[in-house]
Amino acid sequence: MAKPTFYITTPIYYPSGKLHIGHAYTTTAGDAMARYKRLKGFDVMYLTGTDEHGEKIQKKANEQGLHPLKYVDGIVDDIKALWKKMDISYDDYIRTTEERHKKSVEKIFQQLLDQDDIYLSEYEGWYCTDCESFFTERQLEDGKCPDCGREVKKVKEESYFFRMSKYADRLLAYYEENPSFIFPESRKREMINNFIKPGLEDLAVSRTSFDWGVKVPGNPKHVIYVWIDALSNYITALGYGSENEEKFKQYWPADVHLMSKEIVRFHTIYWPIMLMALDLPLPKQVIAHGWLLMKDGKMSKSKGNVVDPNVLIDRYGLDPLRYYLLREVPFGSDGVFTPESFVDRVNADLANDLGNLLNRTIAMIGKYFNGEIPSYEGKVTEFDGTLQEFALETVRKTEEAMEKLEFSIALSTIWQLVSRTNKYIDETQPWVLAKDEAKKAELGSVMYHLAESIRIVSVLIQPFMTETPAKIWSQLGLADKSLTEWDSLKEFGAIPAKTKVEKGDPIFPRLETEVEVEFIKNSMGGSSAPVAEEPKKEELPASDEKPEISIDDFMKVDLRVATVLEAEPVKKADKLLKLQLDLGYEKRQVVSGIAQYYKPEDLVGQKVICVTNLKPVKLRGELSQGMILAGSSDGQLTLATVDPSLPNGSKVK
Repeated sequence: MAKPTFYITTPIYYPSGKLHIGHAYTTTAGDAMARYKRLKGFDVMYLTGTDEHGEKIQKKANEQGLHPLKYVDGIVDDIKALWKKMDISYDDYIRTTEERHKKSVEKIFQQLLDQDDIYLSEYEGWYCTDCESFFTERQLEDGKCPDCGREVKKVKEESYFFRMSKYADRLLAYYEENPSFIFPESRKREMINNFIKPGLEDLAVSRTSFDWGVKVPGNPKHVIYVWIDALSNYITALGYGSENEEKFKQYWPADVHLMSKEIVRFHTIYWPIMLMALDLPLPKQVIAHGWLLMKDGKMSKSKGNVVDPNVLIDRYGLDPLRYYLLREVPFGSDGVFTPESFVDRVNADLANDLGNLLNRTIAMIGKYFNGEIPSYEGKVTEFDGTLQEFALETVRKTEEAMEKLEFSIALSTIWQLVSRTNKYIDETQPWVLAKDEAKKAELGSVMYHLAESIRIVSVLIQPFMTETPAKIWSQLGLADKSLTEWDSLKEFGAIPAKTKVEKGDPIFPRLETEVEVEFIKNSMGGSSAPVAEEPKKEELPASDEKPEISIDDFMKVDLRVATVLEAEPVKKADKLLKLQLDLGYEKRQVVSGIAQYYKPEDLVGQKVICVTNLKPVKLRGELSQGMILAGSSDGQLTLATVDPSLPNGSKVK
């Protein structure tokens, strides 16, 4: 029986310089999903690559006295070396300079020209060289590029145009019929309100001011522009338009196009319309995640705040970086990288929680049972049953999160099992059981439950961490490959009795916080911005009332129902909790000063009211995208809640 297929892509990166941690974020997310689907038995195609044509590439190559291909070859070598270092398991790497791609692009352009979806005319408008994008007068922001903020130039040249307007209504109907096509929902609203409803203009799809690119068939003074050249990679890599289209028939349509939010317009407007014109199925979903920011904004060389993933891997190993990227930021939202948060994650989650759990368990099995895992006897202690149920529920919740590409939630769920297993040690107190020979069976059950829970964690983390699982299996003595497969998670109690454990080095040595924070700051080429303090609030007398406002003022506030998915303390802030909220149409992070009144575990699952249109702020280095409502009286604070039957995203009026 043929395996079900799963096709996932990253954007193809522009090789104008070294990639940074933001690029690594997207590619690691795609890799985690590809690995998860393979573990689940899917036939996976994971595609990445590079977009190597265009004016900017040609200009930079000329500045260095190189042919453009020679220039990009060196950068592509560095990119591939980084992906190898990060253990990215891509199945194909497409370069737009490859013959297989160029020939297919020529055929695509010719077909669109023959059926009059493309026509020759003249373009006059504003052009951003850095973004290689055209803009109308109304799209400019203060006369500058709306994407990067740089200067634009007036351009007038002969160009081929794509009849975008012809397909606008059909595209809107597709959005309506396929509500999950664009995630998060806010990106879809942005596309409709900002680009489609104001009037979708025909798109310039060729250039004559440079010659580095695929030439227009029959009119070689024109270069096929990025929209058709680059976007087509998702099907040319599968052999579309070639003599062998077997892969295209096997994997298309794509299950997921993965990308950062700044290129969502191209993938959810231009690309679907191109496919409609070619009479091809559209991808099932386009997921646009947020940016990985620094405290002082986006990464840039001029700010000296660029984080090189090579530096972090060389010093801390691969898995701490992969874990941090996928755990720290709810996928879909913007996140902030700080050296402090990276070191804290490594120390708290990896060294203290998981690493210490493994060390303690292996040491106790060695001490109490001569290094052999005892037999599984079911439920012996009063705590065994709850741990078993928790472990199996963790598997279900992890799968549920992964199917939605909710990587942070999946890892948070797994780490709840790590925490629950550590708590199990405190509950059962094996050091006390070991003093009483009559308690030998209970002690054996505790050791087995610890080992089996760690095994389950090690299997669950395989999509995220590619080296740590094998280190755990080695110490647990799991030589049988079937014990590490995803199917082994269906039941509790898979490890055979008398499996020999072997004590090894700590899998995550604890880091010296001050030393490592300083190292990371220095490696960025500049010092990090200071940690943001909590803003001081004006104290009002208890009887003080706010000034009256009109109904129009009130209606500006967007109140929405949300469910708390995760909650955890903000490092070095006694009053703050970091909440991950499900708003129905997207996930958001909100930082709230309620730590003195609520424990994190008590908040998970609660329905709350969120102010969603507040300007995002950073509190203690954490991005807060809104505020949850609460009331206070006599020094006690209570969250405002709603009827549990109200769906997430419902507007509160």
